[in-house]
Amino acid sequence: MTYVIGAGCVDVMDKSCVPECPVDCIYEGDRSLYINPDECVDCGACSVICRVDAIFYETDLPEDQQRHLADNEAFFSQVLPGRDAPLGSPDGAVKLGRVGVDTPLVASLPRRDGLKKP
Repeated sequence: MTYVIGAGCVDVMDKSCVPECPVDCIYEGDRSLYINPDECVDCGACSVICRVDAIFYETDLPEDQQRHLADNEAFFSQVLPGRDAPLGSPDGAVKLGRVGVDTPLVASLPRRDGLKKP
């Protein structure tokens, strides 16, 4: 089981959750953050502190957020656009740094600011 970042984070990325994570498993894409399900220890610190209510325990995901469970996992297990291999478990978001790309699901969502990326 793991925590999942849903649609509430897309184009917001408040990042209040990042320093609260004791295992550094919250990674930064281009428009959203993602929790590595293999690194998450299910402590819930990220969910409690999230100011945009975007983080849910996987069994508590609202019906309209269910697709984000597979999407968070896909960020680490599938080859992302512009990359030549899956991220896997890089053992820490700080060490890896900003990834700068998103899953196809997040990339396909309408931008909150109404603008298309240049």
